[in-house]
Amino acid sequence: MGKFNITELGICGVKILEPKLFPDNRGFSGEMFSVKDLKECGINYNFVLDYQAFNAKKNTLRGIHFQNNPHPQTKLVRVLRGSILDFVVDLRKDSPSYKKWISHQISFENNKQILIPSGCGHAFITLEDNTNVLYKFDDYYDGKLVRTIRWDDPEINIDWGGRDFIMSDSDRTAVCLAESDVNFNMKENC
Repeated sequence: MGKFNITELGICGVKILEPKLFPDNRGFSGEMFSVKDLKECGINYNFVLDYQAFNAKKNTLRGIHFQNNPHPQTKLVRVLRGSILDFVVDLRKDSPSYKKWISHQISFENNKQILIPSGCGHAFITLEDNTNVLYKFDDYYDGKLVRTIRWDDPEINIDWGGRDFIMSDSDRTAVCLAESDVNFNMKENC
């Protein structure tokens, strides 16, 4: 067995990765990222960019974000401090799980990482103050292709848990999926 435990989450390509850790009286150590070990698990992405999002307050909502073709981004997300409730929405129009969403708690404490293939929208809510999130991307940022779907889009109908959220104006006023130019399909991702 490899250095990661892998769990499928019900949307094609979305996986939880749990690194094998070595605890001792000082804390723990372990490899959080290894191209070789991920390839042994069938995960073959060339991650080219790290991106960090610091969130000062609990109940901060970021998303639903993605980058359109021709430069979509697969993400590998982990929490360096604090915790999040992470959300993934399948935006691949010919997918059997199109418009389906899943959520999973990711935290510094549980050391889980979530793999989000291109073709999926991504969002999270912070569950603690001072939460620090690290993303790995397999393609570079292109501002002309970045898109946001409205967080409360009734067509997707995410259950956010009924909190008052801190969010950017661009997240609060984003377009609904029906108005978006999302351009993904399954053959690119699975």
